[in-house]
Amino acid sequence: MEAVITILALLFFAFVALGVYVSVKAVRAAKRGVERTVTQARRTVEETALRAKSYGQTGVAGELAQLRLKLRTSMRATQDTLNAGAAQDASLSESLALFRRLSAHAHELDEELGRLEREPDRGKVSSLMPGLRERTERITHSAESLRWAARDRAQKFSDDDLDALSAQIDMEAGALRHWSAADGGTEPAAWPKAPETGAVGQAGPDAGAQNRPETGPQSEAGAGAPGRPQAISARDPRQQTAYPWQKTARPETTN
Repeated sequence: MEAVITILALLFFAFVALGVYVSVKAVRAAKRGVERTVTQARRTVEETALRAKSYGQTGVAGELAQLRLKLRTSMRATQDTLNAGAAQDASLSESLALFRRLSAHAHELDEELGRLEREPDRGKVSSLMPGLRERTERITHSAESLRWAARDRAQKFSDDDLDALSAQIDMEAGALRHWSAADGGTEPAAWPKAPETGAVGQAGPDAGAQNRPETGPQSEAGAGAPGRPQAISARDPRQQTAYPWQKTARPETTN
């Protein structure tokens, strides 16, 4: 009895521990989902504001917004391309490592551009613009190099796979046509056609009647001359067939 109680207690604590573990995992997953949603919403709002500044403002403020927007767009496109390719091509792991290092420089530049947007001394910011343009160009160029290299690699693999598939399909199509080589290139025999109706001397509705033996007076009259057509004549009433149930006709008497 004590052993049964112990087992039940252990099962109860195991179920409780499992429930706590599942609850913690669900809470963490929900938290990550909320954080991801908040991050995406914040990023969307920031990029919308940058796009509005780049179009609506002129001078240093508008140029700073353009640099930040260009930097963010290039880095995000490269990240999406590499992450999508790495799921199918393990050789892109080194490219991802290089991109993470490049992302550190991109984040640093983005933060610096954001601080300069709030800088009241526009003359000082104007003097820093050539260096900021050069850094932005170098980072975006490196990101584009990684992105297009990954895309070209994926396209090359897709083309190679398509070429191999086309060759296999051509081989299979040739195998399906093996009868042409085995029969000397002749077409397979066609199914016989149904006999045409209405043709004289051929199969038709009266074809079976020609081969059946004739019965009746016609056949009896022509039994001595097989193969010769017999004329149709009227039946002689004096030569009617007698049946057992019929009475013999008596001659009439005259007074």
